[in-house]
Amino acid sequence: MSQWLKLVARNVLRHRLRTSLTLFGLVVAILAFGVLQTVVDTWYAGVNGAIPSRLLTRNAMSFALPLPQAYEKRISAVDGVRRVTYMNWFGGIYKDPKNFFPQFAIDAASYLDMHPEILVSDEVRRSFLRDRRGAIVGRKLANRYGFKPGNVIQLRGTIFPGNWEFVIAGIFDGRDPKTDTSHLYFRWDYLNEILRVRSKAQADQVGFFVVDVVSIDRVAEVSQAIDAVFRNSFAETLTETERSFQIGFVKQTEAMLISIRIVSFVVIFIILSVMANTMAMTARERLREYATLKAIGFSPGYVARLILGESVVIASIGGAIAIALTPPVAAHLAVLSATLFPALIVSASTVMLQALSALVVGALAAVFPMRRAAHVSIVNGLRAVG
Repeated sequence: MSQWLKLVARNVLRHRLRTSLTLFGLVVAILAFGVLQTVVDTWYAGVNGAIPSRLLTRNAMSFALPLPQAYEKRISAVDGVRRVTYMNWFGGIYKDPKNFFPQFAIDAASYLDMHPEILVSDEVRRSFLRDRRGAIVGRKLANRYGFKPGNVIQLRGTIFPGNWEFVIAGIFDGRDPKTDTSHLYFRWDYLNEILRVRSKAQADQVGFFVVDVVSIDRVAEVSQAIDAVFRNSFAETLTETERSFQIGFVKQTEAMLISIRIVSFVVIFIILSVMANTMAMTARERLREYATLKAIGFSPGYVARLILGESVVIASIGGAIAIALTPPVAAHLAVLSATLFPALIVSASTVMLQALSALVVGALAAVFPMRRAAHVSIVNGLRAVG
């Protein structure tokens, strides 16, 4: 075994430029595969992270249409509802339209109570509830624009007219790395107070109600009961689980996600072709050596294992480097695409897929060279010109 390992190591290092170029291609391909898989996984993070007992109630016609805030009391009265909160998408512009980030007007106390994934200190919470102009920003958003507690920022309304000033009450963190901290939350009562003066038609309305159900087993029953309350009203509702709502958004980009997955596997197929060509070239150059080994008593299987070992070692080194580079590259990509991804976290399943891909590429690339070297006759092998 030690002799076999020495021969494999020497073969790997024999043509250093060729090996280096092959390694570079492997690293790029497996790195790209890992990053693309991470992008797709992150796109589904909202679906996978949805709390099963939470429902979203929106306008049945379109989620772009509002609902009366007065619906809150009637929803709270539905049997099986533990508590209710509400929010509005704001859609303001910070300095320049390019500076997009999500902004929501929320019923501060109830919303924070129902969303334990949003972590705020008691001091920040008190400050937020004390100041009607108060707003809290996520850690990622704060780092992006340098927001600090006490800063006054201005947003230009696109849905709600005029300029809006907010005082940063504090910064919130996520319960886990996948929690989106690129949002700004401010108080709905402040929004509504101004709208009653500026745009009465938009006042006393919300975009969504978030409903906490007493038991997961009653989710379907409660969602149907809520919609039944408002059936045949001027603003009928559609209530669905948080997960279903997220899936609805994901489905809008499903073709793109499938394309990304296909591209990631195409990349692996391309590097497999390159690796197979490299190993075939290497084996062809060494036919005389393999024939010599067989002539002095080494079995065809031993020769085949030399080729397999070299191929797998090269692929494993490339895979290991790619796996090590994937988290920092994904983190950098997340910074560059802050408005799209809350965080690009490389999952254990992605790492396993990368490792498996490297091993499969190494093994398959050696199949035809192994077959040729193992079956070539000693006479024909010694005649070969490498």
